[in-house]
Amino acid sequence: MSQAQTGSGFHYQALTPDLILDAIESLDIFPETGLLALNSYENRVYQFRCDNGVRYVVKFYRPERWSNAQIQEEHDFSQSLFDEEIPIATPLIINERSLHEYKGFRFALFPSIGGRAFEVDNLEQLEATGRFIGRIHQYSKQGKFAHRDLINPQVLGDESLLWLKESGHVPSSLVLPYFTIVEQVLEKSKEIWNQQSPKHIRLHGDLHPGNILWTPDGPGFVDLDDARTGPAIQDLWMMITGDSSQKQLQLEILLEAYEEFCEFDAKELRLIEPLRAMRMLHYNAWLSRRWEDPAFPMNFPWYAEERYWEQQILSFKEQLAILNEPALSLIPGY
Repeated sequence: MSQAQTGSGFHYQALTPDLILDAIESLDIFPETGLLALNSYENRVYQFRCDNGVRYVVKFYRPERWSNAQIQEEHDFSQSLFDEEIPIATPLIINERSLHEYKGFRFALFPSIGGRAFEVDNLEQLEATGRFIGRIHQYSKQGKFAHRDLINPQVLGDESLLWLKESGHVPSSLVLPYFTIVEQVLEKSKEIWNQQSPKHIRLHGDLHPGNILWTPDGPGFVDLDDARTGPAIQDLWMMITGDSSQKQLQLEILLEAYEEFCEFDAKELRLIEPLRAMRMLHYNAWLSRRWEDPAFPMNFPWYAEERYWEQQILSFKEQLAILNEPALSLIPGY
């Protein structure tokens, strides 16, 4: 089992405001404003303005989740994309390092990217974003990750299922129906995955709309924390939403722009629903893995309620039906 899946490291209690400020000042950066906590549960992320008026984001990595080599590979990948003129948040190199440590906490400093929320239903924004994802993948195909995890049914599916079975978080009255449907969904997802035998490339890995900001110059990409190796469709499918006609239109616009820079294998469209299913399962397991972190019971109290797990059973039943339907496809002759 990978380190990313086993690390708990619930040590944020020691990450006090004074320690955060001392860590930043150890890099000769001196905050002028208070620390604004940004929406992140996996890591701890804060925005501030320094004494010369520059805005920064500081990110403290969850202890024990990634190795130094895995984090550095993320940093190097983002820097390479930035050098290719792709608008992506990349950590600053200070004292010849991008990854720093202070009193047991590893952290990195980023320039703050201003922007508003990316609008999935804005077709002009979607088209521009598709071009940049195509450019990202065009570059990423030229090399490989040596340390980052894979995206596949074993890592996202099997490991998550095993964790949940051993966690005790699924209410005893729902253990049988929950795991019965989850195992059926995972089996079907594996069947589809194995039929496709997708090629693997370096990915952003978690490219949902929340990790895209819309700036005056177009899209800006943030948070490569989950950069992994997997099929190209992983960086595309989370932007395809709505009813079937909306999904079809979004897909065509996104991929037409994407293919201006990078060829796309249309067979990977069959992987959208298996990836969605595995993300659902992985999310259940992620909450379980992090439950010892006080931030999780406070922000996700419904996870401990039977009603949540009943809803999950229904969601997985719906997903199994979708997995058995024809996959989303491109327009004829595309």
